[in-house]
Amino acid sequence: MAAAKSLTQAEISKVLEHIASTAYAQRNRVMFLLTAMAGLRVSEVAGLTINDVRDEDGTVRAEVFFAAHRVKHNHARTVYLNTRLQQELADYIQSRTWIDETQTLFPTHRGPRCSFSPNTLAQHFYWLYRKAGVSNASSHSGRKTFLTSLASQGVSVFVLASLAGHKSIATTQRYITVNDDVKRKAVELV
Repeated sequence: MAAAKSLTQAEISKVLEHIASTAYAQRNRVMFLLTAMAGLRVSEVAGLTINDVRDEDGTVRAEVFFAAHRVKHNHARTVYLNTRLQQELADYIQSRTWIDETQTLFPTHRGPRCSFSPNTLAQHFYWLYRKAGVSNASSHSGRKTFLTSLASQGVSVFVLASLAGHKSIATTQRYITVNDDVKRKAVELV
C-alpha cells in the first residue's frame, strides 16, 4: 500500500468546499479538521464521545486524553486542540441534541447512537477525498498533513513524535513530507 499523501493548502480548501456542499457538512468538517489540525487517527475520531471533548460545564476541552486501550499500539496519549479547532467543536456540539455523555460524537446517518467503525470512517474519508477531486489521498492524509505542516514551521521531531503518539522519531519522520516550498523557506534562513 502506498504511503499517505500530505495535503497542500489548496487541496485542504478543495476538501472543505466539497464538504460544505454535502449532507452532514458540519459533522464531516469537524471530523476532517480533527485529522488535519490535531493529527488524530481515523480510529480515534470514530471512537470519540461527547464526554471525551466536553467538560462538565459544557466547554470544549483544550486537551483530549486517550487511554492506552483506545489507541494504536496501546500507548496512551493526549491530543491538544488549538483555539480554532475548539471553536469548530463547540459550534458542532451546540448544533446537536445530546442524549447522554457516552453518546458518540460523530453519529452516522442511522441515528444518534450509531457510530462509525474505524474501517467505515476510513472509507468515508477515501470517498470524501475522491469526490473533492484530491487524488492519492487516504484516511491517513489528514494526520500526515498535520505533522508535515508543523515540521515545515520548524517544530522539533521530538515534539512531533509526542504529538503523534509515536515512541520512535523514526516513525514520525516517515510522516513528514519535504516539498519545494519547505526547501525555499529553508534556504532563506541562511
